[in-house]
Amino acid sequence: MEIFIRNMVCSRCIMVVQIELDGLGFHCKSIGLGKIDVVEEISQTDLLQIKAALLKWGLEIVDNKKHRLIERIKSSVFEMIHHSDRQVKLNFSSYLSSTLGLDYTYLANVFSETESMSIEQFIILTRIETVKDLIANSELNLTEISWKLNYSSVAHLSTQFKKITGVTPSFFKNNTQRVPEKV
Repeated sequence: MEIFIRNMVCSRCIMVVQIELDGLGFHCKSIGLGKIDVVEEISQTDLLQIKAALLKWGLEIVDNKKHRLIERIKSSVFEMIHHSDRQVKLNFSSYLSSTLGLDYTYLANVFSETESMSIEQFIILTRIETVKDLIANSELNLTEISWKLNYSSVAHLSTQFKKITGVTPSFFKNNTQRVPEKV
């Protein structure tokens, strides 16, 4: 049985879902960003247990068709941004359309209707959050971050960063403490 999950955005989220489901006695065929496929049939009581277990981590089960599509869009955006080392040569609209098998205009309309922002705005915000994370928690310089996230130039990244955050990447770096890695 497939279950769609909101706010599942990284490998840590996947790990949390796996641990919680194992703890409840469920087995997964697969776990991906925003979606799990459970071997067992899930009763309403089971679903309530799973909802409660995931909610304490900020994860929510999505049961509405439009919201499922939104989560698929978000997962695809995260996937493309966070695995951009592959240097995908498609633009985001073509990537989303081909990945989800739906017309981009339809995806854009559903997304903006539900999220009160365009897919493009969501992509920019997600990229900037990733830039912030890389500045704060990696040894990469701005040129390397720009290349890693497929920005056309460091100037483009810097301009977009300042427009969204109100500060330059350099100011952000100089005023941010590194998050220590957990052992």
